[in-house]
Amino acid sequence: EGLIEFYDSFKDMFEFFCKNTTIHGTIRLVCSDSNRMKTAFWTLLFLASFGMLYWQFALMFSQYWAYPVVLTMSMHSGPKMFPAITICNLDPYRFELVSEHLVQLDHMAEKSIAFLYGINTSASLFHVNEKNIHIKDLSSIGNLSRSTFKLSQNFSLLRMPGHNNRSGKKHSSVGFRLCNATGGNCFYKTYSSGMDAILEWYRFHYMNIMSQLPVIINISDHEEQIEDMVYSCQYDGEPCRPSDYVHFHHPVFGSCYTFNSKGTDSFWTASKPGIPYGLSLILRAEQKDHIPLLSTVAGVKVMIHNHNQTPFLEHEGFDIRPGIATTIGIQQDEVNRLGGNYGKCTTNGNDVNVKLLYNNSYTLQACLHSCFQHIMVRKCGCGYYYYPLPPGAEYCDYNKQPAWGHCFYQLYNRLRNHHLNCFEQCPKPCRESLYKVSAGTAKWPSAKSQDWVRQALRHQNGYNSTSNRKDIAKVTIFYQQLNYQSVNESPLLTENLLLSSMGSQWSLWFGSSVLSVVEMFELLIDTLVLSLLFCYQRFRSRKT
Repeated sequence: EGLIEFYDSFKDMFEFFCKNTTIHGTIRLVCSDSNRMKTAFWTLLFLASFGMLYWQFALMFSQYWAYPVVLTMSMHSGPKMFPAITICNLDPYRFELVSEHLVQLDHMAEKSIAFLYGINTSASLFHVNEKNIHIKDLSSIGNLSRSTFKLSQNFSLLRMPGHNNRSGKKHSSVGFRLCNATGGNCFYKTYSSGMDAILEWYRFHYMNIMSQLPVIINISDHEEQIEDMVYSCQYDGEPCRPSDYVHFHHPVFGSCYTFNSKGTDSFWTASKPGIPYGLSLILRAEQKDHIPLLSTVAGVKVMIHNHNQTPFLEHEGFDIRPGIATTIGIQQDEVNRLGGNYGKCTTNGNDVNVKLLYNNSYTLQACLHSCFQHIMVRKCGCGYYYYPLPPGAEYCDYNKQPAWGHCFYQLYNRLRNHHLNCFEQCPKPCRESLYKVSAGTAKWPSAKSQDWVRQALRHQNGYNSTSNRKDIAKVTIFYQQLNYQSVNESPLLTENLLLSSMGSQWSLWFGSSVLSVVEMFELLIDTLVLSLLFCYQRFRSRKT
């Protein structure tokens, strides 16, 4: 009894609490015993305040557990690394191993265009005598490919019956039919533009032909020298070096070079903004037309991207026109995401369930492509030609998998409509750099300077033009400013802000502090102890 103060009744305990607590308004509950109306009023007011307090607490906790973020922007300035630049000549190789099938495909395309539009394109469109790329030590594979592979005639281009558009004119579409393995569940892959339909139809057959090639092809002996594509290269006024670029071949965009791909050479550090301190290129923009129906564009494809990142030229990048000088100013933005409970993102892709098929760093596009390819191999039994293959898989060939086109286009539509779970499995990077691009163009070279410009290129860089069309282009890529904008996510409600908001609400409704909360816990403990004592006394009285 010397350690714990005992009360004679719950009423005495409650009166002691109300008269001595630091919570405002509680004394009004016991000081007006003779006025029951006042006591009832203060009791209701106290309970209402208590209810409002915990309603506000519930709102604060629900907002805190929603983990909202606020975006903060900051500006930084200083020297930084120049981004990676990829250029492609839009002229894919014509491999000798499959050249016969490509010639057959060109004739099929010629007949299809004549059937659809009555145009004879044999003289102007197809150039089947172009130089082919020969792959060493593959003669046995080549003979096998020539003897077994046959172009399918089951995917002919057709003109679909039209429907009336808003202006009342009848609009027809062009496409080709795709069916499943049993010949049922057919649908038409149609396009409102006949040009788009022909390009897609050609690419579909082209993928089947290219699947005859081995997965890994060593084209180093045949790779185009960079001097054949880049007549002049300067960065920050200094000539580019052979170590500044890497070469690769894209099945659609042709021979490609990536400058500053690793981003580790101090030569590419940008210390000043402006056109004179950027990357200046004079490019061959002539279309040799090795495989003309893969692309209807003449010029050069350019993409600005991060280092150690696979350039997805079919989704990003821009085209450089022949006979044009293009200046491209870039502005860097950096985005930092919180991740964890505040949003789904990944630091390096190691925690992603999708096994990446690309050897470079993680990007959202690389993850989506890898995810789709894994699903494609599982559902269709083969892989999409434009994406890398998982181990043990093979590229699709309608001689082996006649219904792969039906399977692929349905899967791709589901991916595009977010009906596949790839977007759920592939988070955005927690940190990424984005490049804003602004471009300006001018005719180059001008009418008065083109003669001496071409002569200078001919003597110094081996330029030789026998074409009347414009076949060179100039492009300059530079930092507009060296300061960059950083967009950072930060929690809208931290633990400190949550406690501060709870304290403000507690003070608003009761005018008290943390010690007042301790007093309420003390009241609860006293109530529990007193209840146990009363129960013990009643138990002893019954026993005696």
